[in-house]
Amino acid sequence: MHSINFKRQGGMPGSARLRDCDVLRKITCRQAEENSLYGAICAAPAVSLLPWGLLKKKKVSRGLTTSRGPGTSYQFALSLAEQLFGESVAKEVAELMLMRTDDDNAAKKEFNKVEWSVGHHTPSVLVPIVHGSEEIEVVTVVDILRRAKAKVIVASVEKSLEVLASQGTKIVADILIGDAQESPYDLIILPGGTAGAQRLSKSRILKKLLKEQNSAKRIYGAVYSSLAILQKQGLLKDKRTTAHPSVLVKLKDEEINGAKVDIDGKLITSEVLATVTDFALAIVSKLFGNGRARSVAEGLVFEYPKECM
Repeated sequence: MHSINFKRQGGMPGSARLRDCDVLRKITCRQAEENSLYGAICAAPAVSLLPWGLLKKKKVSRGLTTSRGPGTSYQFALSLAEQLFGESVAKEVAELMLMRTDDDNAAKKEFNKVEWSVGHHTPSVLVPIVHGSEEIEVVTVVDILRRAKAKVIVASVEKSLEVLASQGTKIVADILIGDAQESPYDLIILPGGTAGAQRLSKSRILKKLLKEQNSAKRIYGAVYSSLAILQKQGLLKDKRTTAHPSVLVKLKDEEINGAKVDIDGKLITSEVLATVTDFALAIVSKLFGNGRARSVAEGLVFEYPKECM
């Protein structure tokens, strides 16, 4: 039986609160003493582990894994998976996420370039979610856009605000989709997740919102399996997109490119959850400019694509 993999999340205020939890300190120190797995990311190594004496050279456990920031969280998690389950499992997960070790594909391709002008107000973004939505995509998009100072509304298409995402993570939305239809949004983003996309596609309110978004020439986009929702509504017609290989069969009549992120006019698409950080930063760049996108990327410890500088 595997030892507990006790991971400490980063974020300065959060790390400080974790540091002050005596129960947590005892659990983590016991992990270190037993040479069991534990880890910390972002600010947590310095803010939590250091005061607990767990970063002193003579006390560092062989089970300790640390990482620099949110932009390195995929590699951090895969390292933990490899230690828990072996290299083959970690490799399999990385392949499912379409994580690349090279730069074969461009980070972003843009066609029919137009300005994403939203006037003088703060850009508003709607992210609808359901049971089965891909949590990495939801949280990453919402987090990065809020860091950029966009107004992001997460709307549940279920009967309750709380949804159970694809890997069992509970996410609490801001509002229900019925309440979301009372206001227009500068941008609507559909997160993926196979089961989630199927549930999203059944929402009459969401179909109406997407139709209005297109008619008003406002911005919309999707990640991974949710591209099929746009395709079904005719919102990909004569547009260039990028897509996960498993979705290509559903988009056989569309023009597919190999970039991590594709922008065609006021449509933006991305392949899969491993490219969602690039996707969210591309949105920030279009809404606020490269300067703010680069600043957000630096805060995440994520390498901003050179082609965007």
